[in-house]
Amino acid sequence: MAQALLERMLAERGVSDAVRVRSGGIGGNARDGMIPSLDARIVLREAGIDLDEDRITSTDLRRHRDLVIGADLILTMTTEQKALLAAVADTDGRPVFTLGEFAGGAGDIRDPMGHDEDRYRATRDEIHGCLTRSMDRLLALLH
Repeated sequence: MAQALLERMLAERGVSDAVRVRSGGIGGNARDGMIPSLDARIVLREAGIDLDEDRITSTDLRRHRDLVIGADLILTMTTEQKALLAAVADTDGRPVFTLGEFAGGAGDIRDPMGHDEDRYRATRDEIHGCLTRSMDRLLALLH
């Protein structure tokens, strides 16, 4: 959901060509090629984002450490993911934040997997709020 929301926000500001956004996983259930869940696609559609099943797929960052090394900025949803990432990939010198931290706050954004659509909506809205609060900071990195 974060990738789709961020891509839309960057497109609305006319800078989508300047930033490459990529979704990845670091936990034990991360797999290459994972597609967004039906619940995620439903709540994104409610927000005006029609996401084809295979437009965004996940990447297992444990297997693709080169993506971490090549990243200018890495945003995780939780502090646990941030720690896991540091443990398996070279993040020295790369800015790694939870999305909440990057937005100027704290706290984790819990994975809604296994919960109902209301939890997916709450997660979507939480991600959107953090992205909105951090957009100026993100755009400043482009200059």
